[in-house]
Amino acid sequence: MKRILLLTTGGTIASRRGRGGLAPSLGAESLLGVLGVCRPDVTLVGESVMNLDSSNIQPEHWQLLARRIYSALDSCDGIIITHGTDTMAYTASALAFMLRNLGQSVVLTGSQLPSEAPGSDAARNMHIALEAVLGGITGVTVAFGSRVINGTRAVKTSTANFDAFESINARPMAVLNSDGLSIFEHAVSNRGNAASITLEDGICGDVFLLKIVPGTRPEIFRALMDMGYRGVVVEAFGSGCVHYEGRDLAAGVRSLSEAGIPVVVVSQCLRGRVNLSAYETGIRLLDAGAIGGNGMTTESAVVKLMWALGKTRDRAEVSEIFSTDYAGEAGFVNTDSI
Repeated sequence: MKRILLLTTGGTIASRRGRGGLAPSLGAESLLGVLGVCRPDVTLVGESVMNLDSSNIQPEHWQLLARRIYSALDSCDGIIITHGTDTMAYTASALAFMLRNLGQSVVLTGSQLPSEAPGSDAARNMHIALEAVLGGITGVTVAFGSRVINGTRAVKTSTANFDAFESINARPMAVLNSDGLSIFEHAVSNRGNAASITLEDGICGDVFLLKIVPGTRPEIFRALMDMGYRGVVVEAFGSGCVHYEGRDLAAGVRSLSEAGIPVVVVSQCLRGRVNLSAYETGIRLLDAGAIGGNGMTTESAVVKLMWALGKTRDRAEVSEIFSTDYAGEAGFVNTDSI
């Protein structure tokens, strides 16, 4: 008999319409009812951890959730988490980094429509999450629409479509088709036991995401330093380019690096990787001390920098952490035949 724990956090899936619009209202018992009749070899138990719109879920909530998961892993065979879609990719990345050597299934899911709304995708997504757990998919994943995605590769790409999330720069862990949930081999290759898992939930929320646009002024970096930010993720053009003619953003990056504040560069493009050695503009960033984000998603890079700064404030050590692939966040794993 498999014992699966459902942890609820709020989000659209738990929402009802009130005077102020949709707001989370349903708890674990109601969402267990949405999942409905389960397989005879499965026992489902539910617990409400929080009841928030995911826009209100912040780093301290990731810690709370990670600690609850960690404490429950030795008493269950997998965990499903219902969560709002807007920040699900951030939470999934945070849990992937905080729960080191996770060899069990922790699956986040939610819905585009409230679970009580006609035509809601809630029950379907919850069933996909359940099949992902029972299928032995390891690590932290996002189950949504027709895909199960590594938590560090998931990005919400639609505000309306039921297939709201895509797997960026990596093959999904599983896909739903007419044969049911087809699980790829790499999704079950790291099956482990609870004894190998460690909780590393230190985090620093003082990280800023800066999307570069033509005309961005380098003074913004000094302003971020003065505001007390400990790290910055720069969403650059293409493979990691920023302007330096007239307004020298590389000089701004240098000022942060020299102050011991790490700057990680990712791409504004959904697919492909950052290569700071390809163009003069990228080489200027390297010379200024920037850290390349390889093929990381923006969400994963932001969270990884928060997690790294929760371990150390030494810029060289942060750079070393970013050179290590902890949970598939570097991307380009099993991208064939996507």
